[in-house]
Amino acid sequence: MNAAATIREYYEALRRGEPLYPYFAERPDVVKFGVGERLVGYDAVAEGLREQSRTTEDWTVESQDLRVSERDGYAYFSDSVFLSWTDREADHEYAVPTRWSGTMERRGVEDDEVEWLFVGMHVSTPHVE
Repeated sequence: MNAAATIREYYEALRRGEPLYPYFAERPDVVKFGVGERLVGYDAVAEGLREQSRTTEDWTVESQDLRVSERDGYAYFSDSVFLSWTDREADHEYAVPTRWSGTMERRGVEDDEVEWLFVGMHVSTPHVE
């Protein structure tokens, strides 16, 4: 699987409400910036994603401009993604355009054992006046 396919698989896992933390490298320096959050270290990222899965549902994830470059075991990406979801605890629905960017690293050597993992992810919303 290549890096772009992994990102698309991540989007699909989000839609289905499946665990997202396995897509991140188990490293103390992994980082995930979300809309209103900053998570540093694998344990914090995993816990944050578990909480997100526990408290949200009905995700729409519409990729509009995924761009991925792979080099020497690393990849970087950007995308414009329309997101919508329901916050179960607040009983509120959200719908926002977002911008995604990040870095990934390849694990494994043989084609059948290669996986791409996020080492950095940044999701933000455009500034609206």
